[in-house]
Amino acid sequence: MLDGKKLFVDRLTAHIKELSRYLRYILTGHIVIAMVFIISAMSVYYQKFLENIPDQFPSGLVIALVLGLATFHSPIQTMLKKADMVFLLPAEHVLTGYFTRTLVYSFVTQLYVLILTAAALAPLYSTAFAGGVPYGFILLVLLIIKVWSLTANWWMLRVRDGGTRRMDKIVRYALIVSVIYFFLLQEMLFLAIVTALLIGLFVTNFQFAQKQKALNWDLLIENDYLRMRSFYRLANMFTDVPHMETQVKKRHWLARMLTSAVPFQQQKAYTYLYRLTTVRSGEYFGIYLRLLVIGGLLIYFVPNQWLKLIFAILFIYMVFLQLLPLWKHHVTIVWLDLYPIGQELRKQSFVKWLQQLIMVLALIFTVLLLLIGNWLMAILMVVASMLFVQMFIPSYLDKKMAQ
Repeated sequence: MLDGKKLFVDRLTAHIKELSRYLRYILTGHIVIAMVFIISAMSVYYQKFLENIPDQFPSGLVIALVLGLATFHSPIQTMLKKADMVFLLPAEHVLTGYFTRTLVYSFVTQLYVLILTAAALAPLYSTAFAGGVPYGFILLVLLIIKVWSLTANWWMLRVRDGGTRRMDKIVRYALIVSVIYFFLLQEMLFLAIVTALLIGLFVTNFQFAQKQKALNWDLLIENDYLRMRSFYRLANMFTDVPHMETQVKKRHWLARMLTSAVPFQQQKAYTYLYRLTTVRSGEYFGIYLRLLVIGGLLIYFVPNQWLKLIFAILFIYMVFLQLLPLWKHHVTIVWLDLYPIGQELRKQSFVKWLQQLIMVLALIFTVLLLLIGNWLMAILMVVASMLFVQMFIPSYLDKKMAQ
């Protein structure tokens, strides 16, 4: 007889062991140091902003949107494997205890996100709603809503129609934000109406889920796989993750734009390969754009000129670290060993492509500094980026590739 409790303990032990295996590399890495610096600098300006907060600033809406997102976001870690579709699916009727424990585990592990978000917004709440409802009482309400959101998310995972699940998420997030917003403003009539709608949605979710005869095992396994793949992608920046799988996206127009200029020559084979991999991989292109946008926003909004330059250099360095795993992206593909191309030419192609990507990023940051009138910082940015591209990248990669 299958023991759901023992299965959960075994899966949880293996899961924690797998996470701790890579977390020790992540928590001692360069990106953590950079993020600590960025957060420390932003907290200083956050405090200055609160001291001179404009009267028309929508504090209630901002708090509701951010806290609503932290409360609404309720992924469920079931720790299922692909083979479970064969071996555990027939025993679903005896796994109620197992899935109940995974829900509790998911809730506990998500509390830190809600707590950190609430802690970050506490100064804004104290400034904008001094003398209002005690902040601790708001957190208690959020915990109750969080339990509901997690339960509703679990019920909706029984539904196979993706459009229905997306609509449920949109409505649920809107209602959670509305409850928090009206609670902050003490609009009791609107709060009562939205709360009634929230309860109605909860009942509807339950009734809808009861009509579904079985769990969507394929969806549960896919969701777990995507979460672990994101974690492995992060860990791969600090150490090798041999079993990491990648996701390919076609992106025809962008791939054509980057590869059309590459001549059809033997010595350009790796140039073509690395460009195509960067564009079509589900990791490199996305993280490149995200860090570009976040870095650009910080450069634009941070008032201190020297911090603008520091942030620009930091984000260039972070993008560089994110792109390093591209060197070993094809390490498990044996066909590359059949290429009649020397290892030195491959290294040159990789270094050159990485330099080009960093130069594009540095150029965008420089143009942004020029647009906001920081000519001195723009000039220093050009000098710093040239030194980084021409001196740091080749010397660093020589050591890295030799390992």
